[in-house]
This record gives sequence, C-alpha cells and structure tokens, in this order.
Amino acid sequence: MAVNIDSCICTLLTDSRRLSSPADSLFFALPTKSNDGHRYIETLYEAGVRNFVVSHWNEDFENRRDVNYFLVDNTLEALRRLVIYHRQRFSIPVIGITGSNGKTIVKEFLYQLLREDFNIVRSPRSYNSQLGVPLSVAQMQEEHTLGIFEAGISQMDEMDRLREVICPTVGVLTNIGQSHQENFVSTRQKCIEKLQLFRDCEVLIFNGDDPFICDCVESACLSHKALMWSKKNSEAPLFVESIEQVNEKTKIQCVVMGMSHTYWIPFMDNASVENVLQCLAVMLFIKPSSLSQVERFEKLELVEMRLEVKQGRHNCELINDSYNLDSDSLEIALDFQRSRMTDKYGKSTLILSDIRETGLVPKALYKRVAKWIDSRQVDRLIGIGRDLTAFADYFDMEKSFYLTTEDFLASKEVDSFDKELILIKGARRFHFERIAEQLEKKAHETILEVNLTAIADNFNYFRSKLKPETKMVCMVKALGYGVGAVELAKTLQQHRCDYLAVAVADEGAQLCDEGITMPILVMNPEISALTVLFDNFLEPEVYSFRLLDALIKETDRRGITSYPIHIKIDTGMHRLGFQPQEMLAVCERLKNHSGLRIRSVFSHLVGADDSVFDDFTRKQIHTFKEASAVLEEQLGYPVIKHILNSAGIERFTDDQMDMVRLGIGLYGISPSGFKGLRRVSTLKTTILQIQQVKKDESIGYSRRSFMKRDGQVAIVPIGYADGVSRKLGNGVGEMSIGGKRCPIIGNVCMDTCMLDVTDIDAKAGDTVIVFGDDLPIEEISDKLGTIPYEEMTAVSSRVKRVYFRE
Repeated sequence: MAVNIDSCICTLLTDSRRLSSPADSLFFALPTKSNDGHRYIETLYEAGVRNFVVSHWNEDFENRRDVNYFLVDNTLEALRRLVIYHRQRFSIPVIGITGSNGKTIVKEFLYQLLREDFNIVRSPRSYNSQLGVPLSVAQMQEEHTLGIFEAGISQMDEMDRLREVICPTVGVLTNIGQSHQENFVSTRQKCIEKLQLFRDCEVLIFNGDDPFICDCVESACLSHKALMWSKKNSEAPLFVESIEQVNEKTKIQCVVMGMSHTYWIPFMDNASVENVLQCLAVMLFIKPSSLSQVERFEKLELVEMRLEVKQGRHNCELINDSYNLDSDSLEIALDFQRSRMTDKYGKSTLILSDIRETGLVPKALYKRVAKWIDSRQVDRLIGIGRDLTAFADYFDMEKSFYLTTEDFLASKEVDSFDKELILIKGARRFHFERIAEQLEKKAHETILEVNLTAIADNFNYFRSKLKPETKMVCMVKALGYGVGAVELAKTLQQHRCDYLAVAVADEGAQLCDEGITMPILVMNPEISALTVLFDNFLEPEVYSFRLLDALIKETDRRGITSYPIHIKIDTGMHRLGFQPQEMLAVCERLKNHSGLRIRSVFSHLVGADDSVFDDFTRKQIHTFKEASAVLEEQLGYPVIKHILNSAGIERFTDDQMDMVRLGIGLYGISPSGFKGLRRVSTLKTTILQIQQVKKDESIGYSRRSFMKRDGQVAIVPIGYADGVSRKLGNGVGEMSIGGKRCPIIGNVCMDTCMLDVTDIDAKAGDTVIVFGDDLPIEEISDKLGTIPYEEMTAVSSRVKRVYFRE
C-alpha cells in the first residue's frame, strides 16, 4: 500500500467510462475474463483520479508521489469487503429479492408503493451481480430508511457472498425457472442456492401454492421464517380469494390477517398480478398500515427497463429514458449520453423534469443534480417542473425552464433543435413520451428493434472463451448485418473491442464520420477507393499482388511510411487471398518499400460450424500456421495471426492465436447451434386493418390463396420492399401476434402482406412480430432454403431502426 495524499472518497468507480468526479473517486481495477481495469489506470490518472485499488504492482506506481495505491490480492473482493463494512453501519430494514424472473419488477413496484412511507435506496435498474450488488448497497446513506436490493446468481457458491453484502432483514423469492440453469446440477440445487440469501433474515416471502418452492424452503431449514401468500390456503397470512379481470384492469380480492381488502391494478397479465401479490406480503410485514392505501395500487405504473436510442428530426439523436426518474437512473443515463457524444453533434442537451421522492430537500437535491450535469459536460438544459424552475440559478449552461410539459410543447423551442444529442429524462407524471414523439423523426410503422445490451452480452460471451491477451475484431459490414453499423460500432467501442471490420472503404468512412476511433479493417478494398481508404486511415485486407502494388505506389506518392495492412491467405476457401507458397514473393515486394507494414495475416475457415468438415478445418489451420510462420520469418517482426470465425471460436478455441473474428455470433446466432447467446433484433410491424372475408374468396394478387372458411384477414404494412421474401406468401411463412403464429395468406405485396387471424383475438393496432424471440429468424431462413445472414441483411433501409439498452 502506498498512501501519499489525503483524500475524501465519495465515489466507488469500477468503469473508467463512468468517471465524473475524479478528485473524490476510488478506482477498483477489476480483471475480468474479457478485460482488465489495470489497463485504464494511466488514462484515469491523466483525467485526475488519484486513488486506486490494484491487484498487481507496476513500477510506474513508484514514480508518482501524488497518488494513493492500495495493493490487494483481489480487487473485487476488496470492493465487496469495503461495502460489507459500509452496510454494517446501518440498522434500517433491508429487503433482499431473488428468483429467476420478476426481481426488478417487484423491486420497482415496492418502490412505488412504499415511497410515501420511507426514504428508499434501491438497486439501479437490474444491478444484481457480484459487482452490481456491492455498487448498489454502497449507495446507502444516513437519510435512507429502507433498502431494496435484488440479487442474481449464475453458479454455485455465489449467493453467500451477496448475502454478506445485502444482509437482508426481509426476503422475497419471486419464482424459480430455467434461466441460468447451465451451471447447476438441477433446478432444486439452484433454488436452494438462491435461498442462501435469506439465511439471516427475519421473514421469507414466497408463493405458498408452489410445492417445489415450499419443499426447497423446508430443505433449506427456512420454514420457520415463512410468510406465504396463497390462492388455495385460507389459513395463509395473505389469502387471495379471487382474481378478476375487468375493463383492462385486474381486481384482487384478498384476506390479510383476517381482514378483507380489494385492490385494483392496471395490469392483466399473470406475471404482474403475481408480482403485486409479492408486494402485498412485503407490505403486510414491513408496514401493515400501508395496505389500506388501496389507491396506490391503482396508480402502479409499468416498469420499462430499457433506454431507447432513436433518430430525431433535424439531424438529432434521441436517448429516450423517460420511463422513470430518480437520482440513480439519472446518473446512469447521463453517463450513457456522454459515452455517445461525438463531433457529429454540435451540443449535448438534457430535457429533465422535477425529481420527486428522493428524501432530500429540493435545494440540496438540485445542487447535486447541477453538479452531475456539469461533470457530464451537458451543453443545454431544458427543465420542466416547478422545482427545477425555482432553482434555475444552480445550472450554469444554456438553459430554459417550463412549468409543464404542455408549456414546452407549445413553445417555439420544441422546433429549435439542430445536430444535438438529446437525453429525454422525466418522471412518468410529466408524460415525456409526448416530447419524444414530437422530436422523433417519423417513419412508417414497421421497425427493426435492436437490443444493444444483447450485443454487449454476446460480445462478452465470446470474449469469455478467449485468453485475456487475444484480440477480437467484430464484423459490422453490410449495415452491421442489417441492424445498423453506426450504433453497433458505438456499442462495441464502448465495450473496448479491438478492431472493426467492414466490406468496403465507404462503410469505414461512414463510421469515421460518426466518431468511431477504433481501427477499422476493410475486407474487400477496391483500387478505385484508395483515396477514401487513406484519407480515413482505414486498414486494407490485401489479397493480390495487383492490390499490393497499388498500395505501394499510393504510399510512395503520399510519402507515407509503415501504413498497416492485413495479408489474407487462401487455405481452401478459394475466394480471395494469396496462395501459401506466395508468402516469399509477398515479402520480397515489401522489403524494398517502407510505405507498408503488415499488421496481421489471416485466413478464412470453410466449414468450422460442421463436424463433417473437421479434418479439412484442421488442415486449413495447419496450412495457415506454416504460411504465417514463413511470413514472419521473412519479415523479421511479429504480426497478428487470426483464422477463427464465430464457429471457430466455439469449436476450435485452442487455435485462437493472436486474434479472432466475430461475425454472426455477435448478432445472437450460433453457427454451431450452441446455447448462451441472446437475440439482438426484432422486426415488428402493426395491424393496419382487419377484413371479414367469406369462405372461398381469394386474397391478394393473382388469386393464389382462398379462404377455406369464413374468417378474418389482417393487413400489415410490410412487404418485399421491406425485406419479406415473396416466397413466404400463400401459407409458407408465418408472423406472430400475441405469441400466436398466423400464416401469411396470399402473395406478399411490395408494401403490405396479409395474415389469417381467424383463430386469434386480434385488432387494428396490435403488434406483429416478423422475426424475434417469438419467431426465430433461423426458422424463416430454413423455410426459404437459405441462411440467417441473408434474411438479416435483407431488411430494407426504409425500415426504421430503434435501439435500446436494458
């Protein structure tokens, strides 16, 4: 340990991208399977951070006398122990929530139901991991009177570590399903492991009608702490007499400790009803008098856990996080906005509403908010609400204030935005969705919804299979396989991908124009595009002597030295590439010219996804290793070597060499059929109209389909101009409405197609899934006799892309 200066620590920092207050931050350099926080110590030092927790010593540390270094064996464990000490300072009730699904929803419902009775600290969004839990609990302050924290695990022996951090007094087990099952012998083992969170709590709340959970609770010796709710057992502390759906609401009639209560909630789905019952049981224990406040249940609001990125009018980009507002979520959203700010935007703008139920007096709250906004370098603030207007002087930037959302929408300022990155962050009662709708660039009702969190999860899934030093290049060609290359590249840059790869130079130039600073590999460079290539410092794949000579000539003309190139070897694909025996000749070309320097050498596997071709794959790898060895020997310097694609990473991990190339796997499709990836994109549209059609009447052009009975046909605004193949018409393809498959009837038209919805309850305005979780794109490609790549890249550019982060 080297302590050189006095410091007051207010912020525990684990992600260098979230730095906002350098002077009072303590950075924990966390090593992970995919990265190492020690890499960013130098960057953070230059940004003003002076306090670091590290797990290995660097000689550079000795030379700095204005820094505190704390050397520990394990930085994550040091963080955990520090937060355990912090937690022990508080004697307030703390609710710990775990289960397979519903943790975040129950937490947010409890916050809505109890915020008038308590000053609540809770997990931001779904911070429930080994890292997320300590960061959540670290937020506890003297003013808080109730804590609500969720905990999630994916393998054995994790929950006990989280129990020490949360130290719950009240436990809630939502349910037990199949998620994160891969590291457990059985569902029972997983349930008992989750129950370890409640070992020291005063009470455990769960569904008493679930025999599996009841059995696990008994096996874990926690039955004596049980406070069960039940729809069957009238002796239960919370007995649910009836559940009735009326006019898009649900009426819950129950008996609580012998007293009858009726609650109305604005939801009809079973999951929401069960989540509310969990909350009722918690309230029964923690504050029984709150159960009489039945109007709170009628005002419950849906919990949206995603932050959307949309294209706005006048070359703006919108970050729509208007679903909820508290101090924690505001900081997270501001960090996200800051991470996306590039020279493309003239300014960053925040549209913010009053913040309520924080436990702080407005003066102290808005001083803190002003500090957060200033530290994130927000250029323009539009404040809406009486409190923000009253404390306008605290904000030192371009600013304007309105008492209501209506006032702002009626003003001229709503049309004043130009080339701005706009974060829309408001409490629900301000209805900021109206602002988002007003500022959004309008497009037709068919959208491709892209989950940026799933992109990051898939990226980290593959990275976890690699050695820490192995680099990764991600393929973002062809409009990022259809999802949108720019947003994809921004997300990958944020998660510290090493390289991007595009097909042609123009694709790379577009990314550079959008503020992407990562190295970009151009896989199919054209000699006619060398100006674009060099002007944007794009790194070309070189596959022929003709291209090599052109690059040598261009570097000579420009006076460039050591320009990075990537040599491709044809080991069996027979598409592009030098032959292995041509490596000597390649080196001879380069020896007399200083303009080029080989950065990497690579080849492409033909059939790594299929075990039938394993012998050929191994032959390719062997040929590549021999050829690349010759190249390195002749050059006299090492180069990056890579041959594995997505399937190769899955099946031939031992041959990862210096770098791998991640393509289709990044988008949630395993070429080898492996589990663990998340679907990234959902193509959806809406029902425009429903027609009543008689038996034997024809549907669509050319009278190719006829109704076999009286029925209903839904018309949806998507056709072959949007990317739906005509071959899916006339009963070949399907779309999903409310989780139910509906056949495509008649020919697919240019802009529309028709669905037989006779067997379902459908109406105009309902959402229709073309592909997504309900209808995997692999099913569609199989029906068409093609591959998912083709269907993904077929989605037309006129289909609006909507990006969100969970």
